[in-house]
Amino acid sequence: RSMIEDEYLVNWILDNLPAATRYRRPGGEFTYMDGFLVGLMQNGRYFVHNHVTLDIQWHQNPDNYEGYRVVGFEVEPRSSAALTKAEACAGGSPALDLDNQGEILYTYDVRWTESAVRWASRWDGYLKMTGGQIHWFAILNSLLILVFLSGMVAMILLRTLHRDITQYNEVATSEEAREETGWKLVHGDVFRRPRHSTLLAVSVGSGMQVLGMSVVTLGFSVFGLLSPAHRGSLLQSMMLLFTLMGVVAGYTSARFCKVFEGDEGRWKFTTFLTAFLYPGLFFTIFFLLNLCIWGEKSSGAVPFATMFALLVLWFGVSVPLVFFGAYAGIRAPAIELPVKVSLVPRAIPEQSFLQQPLFMSLVGGILPFGAVFTELFFIMSSLWQHQFYYLFGFLALVLVILLVTCAEISIALTYFQLTSEDYTWWWTAFFASGSSAFYVFLYSILYFSSRLQIDKIISMMLYFGYMGIISILFMLLTGAIGTIAAFFFVRAIYGSIKVD
Repeated sequence: RSMIEDEYLVNWILDNLPAATRYRRPGGEFTYMDGFLVGLMQNGRYFVHNHVTLDIQWHQNPDNYEGYRVVGFEVEPRSSAALTKAEACAGGSPALDLDNQGEILYTYDVRWTESAVRWASRWDGYLKMTGGQIHWFAILNSLLILVFLSGMVAMILLRTLHRDITQYNEVATSEEAREETGWKLVHGDVFRRPRHSTLLAVSVGSGMQVLGMSVVTLGFSVFGLLSPAHRGSLLQSMMLLFTLMGVVAGYTSARFCKVFEGDEGRWKFTTFLTAFLYPGLFFTIFFLLNLCIWGEKSSGAVPFATMFALLVLWFGVSVPLVFFGAYAGIRAPAIELPVKVSLVPRAIPEQSFLQQPLFMSLVGGILPFGAVFTELFFIMSSLWQHQFYYLFGFLALVLVILLVTCAEISIALTYFQLTSEDYTWWWTAFFASGSSAFYVFLYSILYFSSRLQIDKIISMMLYFGYMGIISILFMLLTGAIGTIAAFFFVRAIYGSIKVD
């Protein structure tokens, strides 16, 4: 009774195809739901689905292959109070009321149906799952809003910057020069090494590693090379690509280390942290959570052999690639800076509350979170509610929107900070877009309280542990994009003015 009240679903798999229940909408169209309900509750009475008709759809093409292929797996559940298997399969018996029935007879029958659906298209029906229309309209709405905001931010920055650069390059009198204000005044400090520069270089490098993994994985998924039909292939590919992208992390962190500290900087220590800091954090959380699952004697625990394989990938492949990328990055010519760093740091004027980096970062993170809000709901539903996620094309589009948004919001807030003569912009650029991960984790708390019915401590630890890892990955990805975009923006605007 409690399972019927909580709308538990039964999930079956045949030839890697999950069972789907077909429903007819009021307009005559069909929609599909993953699995089928354990039972129904009507007027205070409980009816269990104890008979299931399996509709197995097959396709043949003698010109291309021999035999038959399963292209569809639909189920039709019903409640039957029949006392024999023959009566249950024949149908027509009344529904089984749990209050009036002591023993439950579970039966099934199989119906084989020839289908014109080809093997390559057998997953297309699952795109018609409930909520599909909401998904499409929400994506379109998000796209239109973000395009409008992006255009507005870009137009403001371009107009303001054009005016600033024109004024700064005009020949000013000595009296006007004394009254000069704005971002030109901090040209001697704008590229000064920030506090905790090594951690920033490591974070940006790790963020580019996550970005490389995401882009390549989505590319394979969009072209159909990674399909839901091959369960587990997506996660395996992401793990392997994250390992291989260690070369990108090492190269990026070494390049930023060279910008901060020059050729004689602590690039070896930076590379060591790049190889071990964030991967070590993720592995530690994963290992501790896995220990909890082992303690519960769950079949979902990752075996020791797989854990050892992960360590081999990390130490045997990822770490050498990080050091190789760092060596290539430190050997490459240094990025030329348009202005020199002064010997004495300039005093920063007192800033108002609205100009504080913490407040600006928290405000800036709202826009990137808005870009992924809709997709985040569907991805979390596929992770925690066993629903299908197959719209990788839309996910790729959202990733592009996210990257553009992160770059623009970091550039905008960096410009506003420099205008107020505050040259400590490095970490602001990182967290202006990276703080969106804070909203992702807040949303995971809301999703947990409103969508999930989890009351066990271990299950709660698993949920928040994995969502914590996802939030950190999201922070690294968005923060790296924001920092790199702001760096090249600052480099471009200071290269376009005349500095005495």
